[in-house]
Amino acid sequence: MKILVTGGGGFLGQGICKALLAEGHEVTSFQRSHSPALEAMGVRQLRGDLADAQAVHAAFAGHEAVFHNAAKAGAWGSYQSYFDANVTGTRNVLAAMRAHGIGRLVYTSTPSVTHSGRTPVEGGNEANTPYGHGFKAPYPTTKLVAELEVLAANGASLSTVALRPRLIWGPGDTQLLPRLAERAKAGRLRFVGGGHNRMDTTYIDNAAQAHLDAFKALAPGAACAGKAYFISNGEPREVRRIVNDMLVAAGVPPVDKSIPYGVAYAAGAVLEVAWRALRLQGEPPMTRFLAEQLSTPHWYDISAAARDFGYVPRVSMDEGLARLAQWWSART
Repeated sequence: MKILVTGGGGFLGQGICKALLAEGHEVTSFQRSHSPALEAMGVRQLRGDLADAQAVHAAFAGHEAVFHNAAKAGAWGSYQSYFDANVTGTRNVLAAMRAHGIGRLVYTSTPSVTHSGRTPVEGGNEANTPYGHGFKAPYPTTKLVAELEVLAANGASLSTVALRPRLIWGPGDTQLLPRLAERAKAGRLRFVGGGHNRMDTTYIDNAAQAHLDAFKALAPGAACAGKAYFISNGEPREVRRIVNDMLVAAGVPPVDKSIPYGVAYAAGAVLEVAWRALRLQGEPPMTRFLAEQLSTPHWYDISAAARDFGYVPRVSMDEGLARLAQWWSART
């Protein structure tokens, strides 16, 4: 089958492309820049911006299904930049799919659409965990709009499903672990509120597999059509254990220092003002959104994904950490 993946050059995107190729599909990636990793895999690459409706329309021609994985993520940036990528981009994807008669869409969302400040989510499922409110960052705000529009688009001619993987990690990660390792080495890594709150994470291979499992089950009237699902390893752990296990995998000594939530939140508020007023580059080291995220329990019941499309994590946290350590050692 001819399948298009948006953002195929990213961490999860590469995992999805690799899994699709292993299933014998013909894969094309639509992204803004060339990816040597995708080139090595043999993935056809089309370059363009999701906010460019004409470019999206042209790229989608001739495909039979879409994995819409591309998004602007992060805790900082202008609302318009997030809206253009996450909302306008998704609207262009849906329009192009309708125009070309493409019938299946697997959309990568985020559990952040259900977060409300410091309200904990402990074992929450899709039925008892409502959408969040009062977001302090444009990422969850715009991803919520996009998820709702993807699910509303589900129908007889277009089947859609949204997956919400939580904190993806593993070999190939060029963002999370390198940043953690760098800050830990520099003595600048701190837990917020002690780091004893539990959260879910998702090993990269499991995240990609969940997308393929949903894709295989997706069809008009399928149990998963028009619905959103939490995805994780199903092994919630304390934040300090998650972080320190990853640091050990990277050959970096574990950290123990912490700052109170109130101090982190206040610092985030001040830094946000400073970054805007002085037009500083990059992201502030702390924001109000980050302070909330890092100190609040967030873990989920993933049984609905198992029930509706057979998702069961295949790689445990401990096995994933062993693979991560091996990969990190080989790259350095």
